[in-house]
Amino acid sequence: MNKKNVLFIIGIILLLIPVVLGLTSFFYTPHPPNTMNVANRMQYPSMEHLLGTDQFGRDILSRIMVSSRYALFIGITSVFFGSIMGVMLGALGAISKGILRGLIMRMIDGLMAFPGVLLAMMFVAALGEGIWNTILAISIFMVPVFARLSYSLVLEQQVKLYIKAAKTYGVKPLRMIYKHYLPAITPRIVTQFSASIGGAILTESSLSFLGLGVQPPNASWGLMLNEAQQYMLTFPYLTVPSGVILMMTVLGFNLVGDQLNDLLVRRKGRN
Repeated sequence: MNKKNVLFIIGIILLLIPVVLGLTSFFYTPHPPNTMNVANRMQYPSMEHLLGTDQFGRDILSRIMVSSRYALFIGITSVFFGSIMGVMLGALGAISKGILRGLIMRMIDGLMAFPGVLLAMMFVAALGEGIWNTILAISIFMVPVFARLSYSLVLEQQVKLYIKAAKTYGVKPLRMIYKHYLPAITPRIVTQFSASIGGAILTESSLSFLGLGVQPPNASWGLMLNEAQQYMLTFPYLTVPSGVILMMTVLGFNLVGDQLNDLLVRRKGRN
């Protein structure tokens, strides 16, 4: 087993942890995740509370399980919508000419001029807090990532003989995108999709940390870090579970995305 396979397996294992926790939270949590119990506040890890309790007496493991569900849902959903809009916009820009291509590419460049988290903060501040507004905000800053990628991939396909033949037969642009371009660029888009989920989850945690994402009493890794920061010196264990699982999830998606990209490059080299 070579190093690349080991890294891919490590990435899968890291991702299985939040996936299993999130799915399990739909039908089981050790304790009600949002129920406060002042008598149990600030308990260190024990048999009853495996990861301890927070400043409101809520079970940290239960909240980690529920927040895993939110993080994966927001991350995957936002990248899904962003990739659809971005791929179609980039492909349309690539097959267009003149003013239309210029307008599309300048719009994409304008979105890319802003840092992703800042752009998401701007949209959430305008739209309001909440899960669906967070998804929309992250989707918007994912659009230029996939638009730029699909734009370059479609331009690369345009010089191939089967594309030239389809144009000769008068295939319409939208049918050209659906029938010819999308099947050719899908593997690379899937690779970028996997790599982008980690960034989307990190952005969601950042927004929740700042009070712009998932709102209390719902659980989010970023929100849990925000609530625990004032107790870092006296109760440092509060920050560990949410920080560790956030790091593991982002790292897992990055490892899987990198290995998929390497696999795609090797296959392309053989062809």
